[in-house]
Amino acid sequence: MAFDGVMLHYVKEEIKENSIDARVSQIHQPNRDEIVIALRSKNGNKKLLISTRANSPRVCFTEHSPENPATPPMLCMLLRKRLGGAKLVDIRQPELERILFLDFIATNELGDRVNLSLCVEIMGKYSNIILVDENDNIVDALKRVDFTMSTQRLVLPNIRYELPPKQDKLCILTSNSREIVQKSLDTPGEMKLSKALLSAMQGISPIIARELEYQIGVESNREVTVVDKVKLIEKIDKLREYIIEGKSCPTMMIKPDGKPFDIAFADIMQYGEMASKKRFLSFSQMLDSFYYERDKAERIKVKGQDLFRLCSNIKDKLARKIAVQQRELSESLNREELRKKGDLLQANIYRMVRGQSFIEVEDYYNDNEKIKIKLSPTLNPSQNVQKYYKDYRRAKTREEMLTVQIKKAQEELEYIDSVQESLSRCESERELSEIRLELAEEGYVRQSAGSKGNKKVKTLPPKEYKSSDGFTIYVGRNNKQNDKLTLKTARNYDMWLHTKDIHGSHVIIVSDNREISDTAIKEAASLAAYNSKAKESTNVPVDYTIVKNVSKPRGAKPGMVIYVKNKTVYVNPKETI
Repeated sequence: MAFDGVMLHYVKEEIKENSIDARVSQIHQPNRDEIVIALRSKNGNKKLLISTRANSPRVCFTEHSPENPATPPMLCMLLRKRLGGAKLVDIRQPELERILFLDFIATNELGDRVNLSLCVEIMGKYSNIILVDENDNIVDALKRVDFTMSTQRLVLPNIRYELPPKQDKLCILTSNSREIVQKSLDTPGEMKLSKALLSAMQGISPIIARELEYQIGVESNREVTVVDKVKLIEKIDKLREYIIEGKSCPTMMIKPDGKPFDIAFADIMQYGEMASKKRFLSFSQMLDSFYYERDKAERIKVKGQDLFRLCSNIKDKLARKIAVQQRELSESLNREELRKKGDLLQANIYRMVRGQSFIEVEDYYNDNEKIKIKLSPTLNPSQNVQKYYKDYRRAKTREEMLTVQIKKAQEELEYIDSVQESLSRCESERELSEIRLELAEEGYVRQSAGSKGNKKVKTLPPKEYKSSDGFTIYVGRNNKQNDKLTLKTARNYDMWLHTKDIHGSHVIIVSDNREISDTAIKEAASLAAYNSKAKESTNVPVDYTIVKNVSKPRGAKPGMVIYVKNKTVYVNPKETI
């Protein structure tokens, strides 16, 4: 885990420096895994984010404001009641464990001052936030743990809070470096030095263990010598001194493709030229930068998972429906054979008698070759003839109806695909709400009682950009907004862009009575590719034409348009222009 005990130590000092004696002004719970506490002090206002997400647990100051649900969860309401207006008086961390205690002085319902502690446990998928009273009894927790989940440690209201079982590791701040090295080398079984250090030393993450291994030059395929031990002791001594003196270098490691992949509290040398480094002024800035985009995508995914599931279920049903209809359509394509047999029976009706199971006649459609035609013994000759003509007409009608139904189902499948693509690009809960409303209007989900009759729904504006030569560019966020942007907002001689045969946003370049430049078209096309299903591709085809050439067929689903007189440009997806 990148967020190790030493980094938590630095974050603790950062919070102490900025927010000791601060008052709790607001508490929010944007989702089931996060708590945001707004702190007001003479040093200014700060927002403290506490996250228990399995892949990004942390505590730090944040500049971002996650959207909050309309109704706060129960724990959020409890924290508001108990900690509203409370003063942050101390922050504690047992050695270098990934556990932080935020100590508050609060006022209860009777007006008496009480001590409360918010315990933050950073332990991967077992991370938790626990409110503890002055008698060390649990008031409540973000994640309750009962007998069915664990027999070793319970986390339930009204029982005594206990620290998680301590790992058999030595703290770098209080233990001798020789002891740490010896414990690492005494690890049973063959193990790389970095992994051995990780299992013996408290508070460090894998990247720090690998850095120690790199600094003393121990390769994975050779044994640790006496000289290596001496070097390792020196490096651990220096690391201890570095931490105790409060030195730090918040560093983020970045891949050649620009994606961050690890963080550390000190400078990292092990990657050489394989990765670049970005340094920050504070740990909160680094953590916010490292985790925010990933968390934002996961946050939206969690909140919109019912819509993702709905779209997947609808797509599965439509795919099965289309497969069945296509099979029925292929069966109806032999209708001409039914008509031909009816004609042959009509020509030979004088040879037919009731009770026959079949009749052999000359096929004048095929050089008078003999052909057997099945008959129904219970029908008279005329009824047998009419049965074939009736089956022919039924097959013809079925083909016409199936052709229409298949086309309609395929259009519906395309529409659901476009909704799913819009969902994948959502950046806020308001965007999810707009898509939910769109699906309700199309009859796919039941509209909530509170939203019925509420015509004044606040919608987000389209995304707005400026080309390098000054043209305003708008990008639709979803199908309804695409329709509004293209068919109502845009003017006839504005430029319209869309990825060719790929689901994505409608993009408009505002002409403003000027001739639209090739530069603006290329940059807008990059935005269209970025806001489409081909976001991760290269050399994406994007069609463009003036808005005058774009129209919406009668009865078409939201976002569906047709266009003529278009040209195509090939671009790489890019959001920044």
